[in-house]
Amino acid sequence: MDDTADPMKRTPDAAPRRTLPRRLLRGAVIVIAVLLGLLLLAGWLLQPKRAGATLLSLAGDALGLQLRAQDIDYRLRGTPQLVLREVEVRRPGDTAALLHARRVFVSLPWRTLRTRGAELTVQRIELDAPVLDLPALQRWLAARPPSGKTRIPALTDGLRVRDGRIDNDDWRIDGLAIDLPSLHPQRPMRAQLRGRYLDAPLSIPADLAIAVAHPQRLLDGAPTGVAGVGTLTLAGADWRVPAQVFLAGPLRLGKDSALMKPARVGIAARYLSGSTIAPFRLGLHGPMAFNNAIWRFVPVTVVLEGDDLVPDARAHGSVSVGRRLRLHLDGALVAWPQSWPALPPPLSGSTSPLPFALDYNGAMAFSDAASLALHRDATSLDARFRLPEVLAWLDAGSDGSPLPPLAGTLSTPRVEIAGATLEGVEVELGEE
Repeated sequence: MDDTADPMKRTPDAAPRRTLPRRLLRGAVIVIAVLLGLLLLAGWLLQPKRAGATLLSLAGDALGLQLRAQDIDYRLRGTPQLVLREVEVRRPGDTAALLHARRVFVSLPWRTLRTRGAELTVQRIELDAPVLDLPALQRWLAARPPSGKTRIPALTDGLRVRDGRIDNDDWRIDGLAIDLPSLHPQRPMRAQLRGRYLDAPLSIPADLAIAVAHPQRLLDGAPTGVAGVGTLTLAGADWRVPAQVFLAGPLRLGKDSALMKPARVGIAARYLSGSTIAPFRLGLHGPMAFNNAIWRFVPVTVVLEGDDLVPDARAHGSVSVGRRLRLHLDGALVAWPQSWPALPPPLSGSTSPLPFALDYNGAMAFSDAASLALHRDATSLDARFRLPEVLAWLDAGSDGSPLPPLAGTLSTPRVEIAGATLEGVEVELGEE
């Protein structure tokens, strides 16, 4: 019998001929679907505005913010890059934008995207003309749900900020420029900062190099070593104090405050007003706190050294610097400056230090009245004065009035004037 005529023996060979085209068809459909998906994805990616708007929306939803940009561009080849122009960041329902920026550039490696930020590494960030509204930022932070530890991204190629501004209710910083070569949360950080602090009538342009020992500890609210060196200038309407400054100590950041305890501050400066030039060196040591736009040193040790008009002195007390200058110091002048008018005998023959108490609460230019209690041996002076007037009197020398511009009382048991000896002397000094 011919086996080929038996239909039961032909079935196994026939089945593959029927099922193979179906598998090929199913595979072809899958390949076509994948290709169509890739084409759609490529088409979406080739539309930066649409894709970028979607990415901004997703990022905004995650942060509880509205992120908008007038122009969006990005590059995926090599290291992904995103460029946003005319950026606005706003908390929903808030009248003030948290951040404006003319341009934002972000470059981050693929591994950060693949891990969805679990490995938080960014290659570089650039901000052009950013304007940060500090009260709006604080409102957003206060509304954020409690979360775990805040992380700082590693910046392999650093951060650059140009023409920035920080706005607060009663002060602002403009002309802000930041150059940060690199950043790792667990490693020392170095940065260059430039800007101008404005709290009318006070203006403080500054150019500082800053070093932070442990950036992550600073963000976590734990103390870490911070040091800064550079130049700043305190300026008012008719006076300036250009200075070289040094600052170092363990810094702790709060929600809207800062504390360095203890702080070591060194200043080499000149007081300039009209024809008056008064060089001096100032050192402060003690806790330094910043809150409500006021720098406070309480308690503080102050060391003052002058080259001409400014005396050498040591003191303890408190110093507050903000819209107003507040001083309460108890200390001693090391000696009577040689450039000051000579004291009459027997005061001129004494080498005793001159204990003093100084109180001031007024304008930063020290143009308001200050209270001074000064002693040497049994002689005492209790007076009020205005520093610019006293400096002008000292600068005038023999061409000015023989009496200093003081108001108060001088008492001494004995004084010799023009060959005459006076005992039990009390002198009233008037405002005139």
